[in-house]
Amino acid sequence: MALGFAAACGLNLYADSWSARLVGVALTLIISALAEKKPGAPRRLLATMLGCILGFIWFRGYTAQYLKPISSLDGEIRQCSIRASDYSRETDYGSAVDGTIQIEGKTYRITTYLKQAEDIPPGATISGLFRLRITTEAGVNPSSYYQGKGIFLLAYQKGEMELSHNPWTYRDIPSILRHHIQEILETCIPPKCVAFSKALLLGDTSELSYQTDMELKISGIRHVVAVSGLHISIFFAMISTVTFQRRFLTALAGIPLLFLFAAVAGFTPSVTRACIMLGLMLIAQLLDKEYDGPSALAFAALVMLIINPFCINSVSFQLSVASVMGIFLFTPGIRGKLTAGLEGKKGKKYTLLRKLSAGIAVTLGAQIMTIPLCAYYFGIVSLVGVITNLLVLWVVSLTFCLLAGVCLLAHVYLPLAGFVGKLAGILIRYVLLVAKCMAAFPLAAVYTVSPYITIWLFFVYLLLFLYLQCRKMAVSFVCCAVLSLCVALMASWWEPSSSDVRFTVLDVGQGQCLLMQSGGRVYVVDCGGDSDERTADMAAEALLSRGYSHVDGLILTHTDRDHAGGAEFFLSRIRTDALILPRRLENMAIPKETQVVIATQDIEIRDGNTIIQIFAPAFHGTENEMSLCVLFDTEKCDILITGDRNAFGERSLLRHADIPDVDVLVAGHHGSRYSNCEELLAAAKPEIVCISVGADNPYGHPASEALERFADYGCTVYRTDRQGTITIRR
Repeated sequence: MALGFAAACGLNLYADSWSARLVGVALTLIISALAEKKPGAPRRLLATMLGCILGFIWFRGYTAQYLKPISSLDGEIRQCSIRASDYSRETDYGSAVDGTIQIEGKTYRITTYLKQAEDIPPGATISGLFRLRITTEAGVNPSSYYQGKGIFLLAYQKGEMELSHNPWTYRDIPSILRHHIQEILETCIPPKCVAFSKALLLGDTSELSYQTDMELKISGIRHVVAVSGLHISIFFAMISTVTFQRRFLTALAGIPLLFLFAAVAGFTPSVTRACIMLGLMLIAQLLDKEYDGPSALAFAALVMLIINPFCINSVSFQLSVASVMGIFLFTPGIRGKLTAGLEGKKGKKYTLLRKLSAGIAVTLGAQIMTIPLCAYYFGIVSLVGVITNLLVLWVVSLTFCLLAGVCLLAHVYLPLAGFVGKLAGILIRYVLLVAKCMAAFPLAAVYTVSPYITIWLFFVYLLLFLYLQCRKMAVSFVCCAVLSLCVALMASWWEPSSSDVRFTVLDVGQGQCLLMQSGGRVYVVDCGGDSDERTADMAAEALLSRGYSHVDGLILTHTDRDHAGGAEFFLSRIRTDALILPRRLENMAIPKETQVVIATQDIEIRDGNTIIQIFAPAFHGTENEMSLCVLFDTEKCDILITGDRNAFGERSLLRHADIPDVDVLVAGHHGSRYSNCEELLAAAKPEIVCISVGADNPYGHPASEALERFADYGCTVYRTDRQGTITIRR
């Protein structure tokens, strides 16, 4: 029934037509029928069908009754009164605070973005003029992240704001407690370990550095800082120890404490799922009933979807449910294979081998179900995850206990809490060191930006299916998986070099990031977009998937965020010989091995048949007007990039530089009406115009006037908001 209910919620979100939904229901029924070989398929089919019907009814009713009052508010500016339910946090443009708002008698969770940094406690009331945005499909920019948290409204400050401080209520206790724990960690934990300690204990990853976060992802242990079943199980083990594993006492203390922990962690899907399952286990023990893990998982998922059907769209929910499903489905069989021959044997050696086998089995079981999701959402598959998990999970458990001890001791004797905090800091440094070392290994991870890696992943799961059917030839399965990976990597690395020139315009939203490969040389021009970190990831992973771990240069046409925001993150991932930019950026962290070149005058770089000309601005003006212009002159393809220069800057370029006919022009200023002037088009005569632009951007790019000029000069136009990433090979 839970399977059918979840399928109905998912089909309502992802399927556009009723015919597609009917196909989805049919596939769900087939999966239900084949799920077990035991008798009872008709009952399972009936329960699944009933779940589908109830799921469709519930989703439609939830949308009509609860979300209808806000469905027409997207983009509307109105006077709002918002009650803060958490402490405010700083953002790049001011501050943000989670809260609640009353609309037509209903209460909605809302995230409010303010123009200035504000210190707002829970219970405070924020009043003012705000532009509202809807996070569901009714809005312009739906967000699965907010939907998973039950936040369906965003508010952006448009006018003056009035702040009223009110007394906090019992509803604010989790937020206040979380804030208090954060203060204790900041006091008692070594400074370099504070960010990781907050992430491990509370799931707050906002302070993790980009480099640390990426090392955790590549090494396959990013899950240790996303509070989930692992953390709940450790917390529950601590409760059981204190209550001497007495059933009644453990249930009496455990159920409310688990609920409180989930509230402090923000009721994230993974925490909520784990707490419901553990609560069911405690109740089963009290009633002397048998606890069935798969049934508990199904019940937990069903409860969460009833509370918020849009939770099915949450990556956290999907990963949490998938990992536990993998453990239930595959871990026993894997453990049986690994421990074959160890049964009945005594001694520390065999005990250690059994524990090691159990750890490997749990990790592999979870990864079998979560790897496809990680590949789809994050584009990364860690190849060293099993080893890294074996090296650090035992340390993570001990560290979690020490951090919990720090929080308790801080109320008794602060110096002792500081001592325990230093011990926890030593273990945290170990975890971070292991992650850094494992991430530094060549081929620690592969990236699905390469179609060959995606094909390899499909092939491996086909092999796994065949292996599960015959349950034999495990060695052959592993050998085929490894050999096919080698073939996929060779194809990924060879294919880019098969073209003399390869030019890529990455789809980074409203920004620009360009990759230029010619004659074995690789240059990146600009690195900015909707998300600084995501833009850097896209550029780095596109290069790594092609076998390039270093580039010859990163050229920033100018330092606006939509062109340079991701540069610092990119430099931390890809070794770069030279950074060329129009002016120095004081706050940018630049690796020592990267040469910084300030282009105050024209620069020419020659390498064989490739000439790179970088034209400095001949006048002083705005940031856009002083953009560097770049001309890639190769034997088979000429490419011109003008940054965000307007028509005046483009005419200035034509006056002091000899611009030849080019094959490709990257549209200036994302296709602005004030750039891409007729004089430039007449001089360059581009065959192809590439426009790096975000869909539904607030600037109206590309402008209809610019598109008309491109059409008048017979240019073929490609746009990232329509075609996605653009690749030109010559």
